[in-house]
Amino acid sequence: MARITRDQIEPAIRQGGSYRIDNGAEPRFALGQTVRTLAPNAWHHTRLPAYAKGKRGEIVAQRGSFVFPDTNAHGGGEQPQHVYSVRFTGRELWGDAARANDVLHLDLWESYLEPVAERS
Repeated sequence: MARITRDQIEPAIRQGGSYRIDNGAEPRFALGQTVRTLAPNAWHHTRLPAYAKGKRGEIVAQRGSFVFPDTNAHGGGEQPQHVYSVRFTGRELWGDAARANDVLHLDLWESYLEPVAERS
């Protein structure tokens, strides 16, 4: 991976850029679908907050596919994945300490999620 020099930092920030990449795959999850976050025992930093591991939420938006930072940051390549906005209730995340109407939306990569069978 090429390193940038100190004099390249400010122009790079001003120019900006996107890590959005079409991975050619259809999204695995649909709007309104119930999902559960996985609870991987990762040895490195991930974009899945610890308080959200193993929790149920609802897909409320599909954001497109983007470079997967977990692999890209560790030399494993871009491996683009779909990103979803997942709505969690406060009670799901923090139990009875949360107010009944509290919600939190997290944008999460597809590999952090698994489908949840709906109860009949």
